[in-house]
Amino acid sequence: MLTKKSLLMSVLLLAALQLGATMAPAASARAADDAMLVAHGSPNWVKDGVIYEIFPRDFSSTGDLAGVTKQLDRLQQLGVNILWLMPIHPLGERDKKGTLGSPYAVRDYYAINPDYGNAEDLHHLVAEAHKRGMKVIIDIVANHTSWDSVMMQNPEYYKHDADGHILPGQWDWLDVAKLNYDNPALRQYMTDMLVFWIRDFDLDGFRCDAADYVPTSFWESARAAITQVKPDVVMLAEAENPKLLLKAFDIDYDWSMLHTVETVILARQPASAVRIAWSKAAQRYPQGALRMRFSDNHDQRRAIVQFGEPAALAASALMFTLDGVPMLYNGMEVGDRNESGAPELFEKLPINWPGTDGQSPISGYYQRLIAFRKAHPALTDGKVLWLSNTDESRVLTFLRVDARETVLVAINLSDRPFMGRIWDSGGAYSDITPRDPLAAGKFGPANGLPALALGAWEFRVYGK
Repeated sequence: MLTKKSLLMSVLLLAALQLGATMAPAASARAADDAMLVAHGSPNWVKDGVIYEIFPRDFSSTGDLAGVTKQLDRLQQLGVNILWLMPIHPLGERDKKGTLGSPYAVRDYYAINPDYGNAEDLHHLVAEAHKRGMKVIIDIVANHTSWDSVMMQNPEYYKHDADGHILPGQWDWLDVAKLNYDNPALRQYMTDMLVFWIRDFDLDGFRCDAADYVPTSFWESARAAITQVKPDVVMLAEAENPKLLLKAFDIDYDWSMLHTVETVILARQPASAVRIAWSKAAQRYPQGALRMRFSDNHDQRRAIVQFGEPAALAASALMFTLDGVPMLYNGMEVGDRNESGAPELFEKLPINWPGTDGQSPISGYYQRLIAFRKAHPALTDGKVLWLSNTDESRVLTFLRVDARETVLVAINLSDRPFMGRIWDSGGAYSDITPRDPLAAGKFGPANGLPALALGAWEFRVYGK
């Protein structure tokens, strides 16, 4: 639950990266120490996964869990295997935002929003997803509750100011009240609640909202308790904190990568900034750390709206070919343009599913991209090796390498065609770019590396 990031902040972040803003020696040493550590081990279904974020209120015309279940076959065909349900709990009414309130203002952690259905509906959704080889995780908002939460009968569960008033989540989260993790009873309540959802509903893990606002020690002890019930759960942190990935979480958000891509596309900053951002993160994070790669989510403007369709698809190509776990958000695969950030997060704006089969001209793009990723293990477990090219201000070139194959990725992050060269160690590559079989003749001539030609916002992939 983050406030919208402004483009100005992104530009400032990028400027710091480009200027090579140096950390103090002590901070540099701490980052180096973190990078020497090993991240929490994750099951293969997480490493090989593709996450699909679902806002149940807007995902279907009925706006409920049954509406999600009805689309499981389509989601399976799309190729996603981890379904993340945004908060399914009852919403607070007191001081709510908008007409319906924020899904992140939870009134009762142990209940299901009656607008979404009941326990039987969730059991059915999880069972049907599991039949199709998909996992289901739910959003947990552990930092704060609504002001009319059932937990308010225990005011000691909350943070108070010097005058004894319960504190809001933060200065701009006035619809929620902040929980107090200095209280052992609160920690036990929240741990028991997490265990309940895994044990009673056979869920596969949690996406944890504002994870960095909750003490790491709580997450580590809660993870241990959850693992005793179901060893192969996934924990996704809405945070950008290397230490969370040591014992508690499997994946976190790469916000820095997202905002760097925004500056490249919107502010015409050099494409090489992506390489710089990736390299800086690699220096900070423990070995084997998984990052969630995304260009769209419920906290900001939709990529297709702010970038335009060709650039949005190029951004997706990057997120699906870099290391980490890619994510699609709620209708992104059909080019849905309904915003879900504030204030729309607090209203009802159903996805505009095209046709009768939920397909659109770009649905096939994402289906091919996901299938391609699954067909080439180097894209899920291979190392990233950056390559130079003759115009790194516009074009990204890198390798994904494992013991079985080498995949070379080239992405034009600009609205101008590129003709140049890639500086690679050599070898015979084949063009394996995933393409629409109905689009024969719409692509440029076959490339003979190291020479490379790319159209505006085009990407190509080669293998050997």
